[in-house]
Amino acid sequence: MGAVKKMVEIKIPGIYVLSLEIGQTVVEDTENSFFMNVNDQVSLVCNMLARDPQLKKGYNAMGFSQGGQFLRAVAQRCPSPPMRNLISIGGQHQGVYGLPHCPGQSSHICDWIRKMLNSGAYTGLVQNHLVQAQYWHDPLNEDLYRNYSLFLADINQERALNESYKKNLQTLRSFVMVKFLRDSMVEPVDSEWFGFYKPGQAKETETLQESTLYKEDRLGLQALDKAGKLVFLSSDGDHLQFTDAWFNANILPYLH
Repeated sequence: MGAVKKMVEIKIPGIYVLSLEIGQTVVEDTENSFFMNVNDQVSLVCNMLARDPQLKKGYNAMGFSQGGQFLRAVAQRCPSPPMRNLISIGGQHQGVYGLPHCPGQSSHICDWIRKMLNSGAYTGLVQNHLVQAQYWHDPLNEDLYRNYSLFLADINQERALNESYKKNLQTLRSFVMVKFLRDSMVEPVDSEWFGFYKPGQAKETETLQESTLYKEDRLGLQALDKAGKLVFLSSDGDHLQFTDAWFNANILPYLH
């Protein structure tokens, strides 16, 4: 994130860039990305943004990987200060059903995460203490997901309709989603464009526009799409792999 921050500051002189750190140190920030309740993380970020005088007139938000759906929750739950453009780079907006390349794949942390997800992603203990479980979306057990997912099922309006979520998302100028065409980490990769597996199986996928979420417009995505506010971009690389030239051409315009 430090490298991205510097790149943006060089390309747009005078821009104010706040890199969100969830913790007092880099180590704590990393640990929280695995083990801190996502709803608590979102609340913490909302407070950080509200206290920053540089952002009171509005800001552009850019989230990488799971940061994409976390910042969408910020947009839906915390309309002040206003988010202008939401840029999700490799975010998993319909969740994941698989963890093929956990960062640091050989580490004991990744082995433990896989064990917990396989043994009971929707148990209270795992949901409360494992970040990846909070956007784990099991298409073979949709009822379990809808009833016990602490984070994703809520922000995707899977249980009940929260009209403020829909209203707040409509205020975005643009909701940009970047999909990595050779992504080997996210399953299914269609989640990066808000697609997912068709209900009841884990082989065939459907696009956002084919989903019930879109057709019933439970989150307002159909309205955003018709208003030209949904932007679907792609990068021909693996997860979060892009060139400076691609970033400058495709992302920088939304940060001005």
